Amino acid sequence: MVKSEKGTGELGINTMLTHCGNDPYAYHGFVNPPVVRASTVLFPDAATMATENQKYTYGTHGTPTTDALCSAIDELEGSAGTLLVPSGLAAVTVPLLAFLKAGDHVLFVDTIYNPTRRFANTLLKQYGVEIEYYPPHIGADIAGLIRPNTRVVFTESPGSNTFEIQDIPAIVEAAHQHDIVVMMDNTWATPLYFKALDFGVDITIHAGTKYPSGHSDILFGMISANEKCWKQLENAYTALGMCVNSDDAYQILRGLRSMGLRLNHHQQSALTIARWLEQQPQIARVLHPALENHPDHALWKRDFKGASGVFSVVLASGGKEEAHKLLDTLKLFGLGYSWGGYESLAVHVQLGDRTVAAKSYEGPVIRLQIGLEDTQDLIDDLQQGLQAAFAV
Repeated sequence: MVKSEKGTGELGINTMLTHCGNDPYAYHGFVNPPVVRASTVLFPDAATMATENQKYTYGTHGTPTTDALCSAIDELEGSAGTLLVPSGLAAVTVPLLAFLKAGDHVLFVDTIYNPTRRFANTLLKQYGVEIEYYPPHIGADIAGLIRPNTRVVFTESPGSNTFEIQDIPAIVEAAHQHDIVVMMDNTWATPLYFKALDFGVDITIHAGTKYPSGHSDILFGMISANEKCWKQLENAYTALGMCVNSDDAYQILRGLRSMGLRLNHHQQSALTIARWLEQQPQIARVLHPALENHPDHALWKRDFKGASGVFSVVLASGGKEEAHKLLDTLKLFGLGYSWGGYESLAVHVQLGDRTVAAKSYEGPVIRLQIGLEDTQDLIDDLQQGLQAAFAV
């Protein structure tokens, strides 16, 4: 439940998603905010121009459309401010650039999104930042890795592709004792299922490309911060010249209206399919934290309000050949990166980039994005794929 600013008390999340980020009467009663495309903004006189004493001064600094989306995200996150960027990866890189400098030390969970690792291992190292990776189950023991020059702890929970759950409150407590900024890539859960700032996270990151868009047609990122970190983050964003176009912001705002309903379908369908996969002889294990036998299930249940539609399975045996046979047999699952759209996807994930969290699995790891199709149709498709992959 979230607090309404309209004086109606506590509102459910779908009610909030329906109404957040817009006052129709500010736009002559139109239900949706207008799409304002802008670069140049005019000033009424020279004095106003000299002081920039008006709400909008240039297109890179926002429009009524982008402000409507930022307002909506702030309501969902409980944040002091939100920034909009052109991709999920940009949502990762901007706050890291804002809070790190040469000589600083940063801790990354070893199960992060691979492009985040690539940015850390290339540009951040090139700029003189010391990079260190930690295992996802470290919890309060992260205190043992903190150095005098540690400035940021970067978390992602569940872990990318293998879905380990981190003890975010324990990590936050250890980091904040040393005034370290905690960032979290929270794309999997969204603020609907894990409201990161409520757990002490300072900066929360989302690929709007995924569930907020929901239709696989927009690249987008969002960064939200608490009061402590907001101004420094905003200053870096302005200096970097980051901005988004209003058409994309409008589409994300439009996607938010149905995100709660879509996420619920993704969640229920994914859980049904995950439980079915657990019973299949071709599957060694299902990596889904909402399953009762997942090693981190208790931690997930303690902190999360739900699960999205992305998880992985480990084949019981085989290698690349079996993985490719499975993928090539699927008819309803597209073979593609990303997730969060209406369509189901499958990909053979590679985990060779890991260091301190490296482990071996019984067979190939296949990540599934469960879309909005009928669940039984997806089960039938997976069954055919598994049979083809292990046909004698």
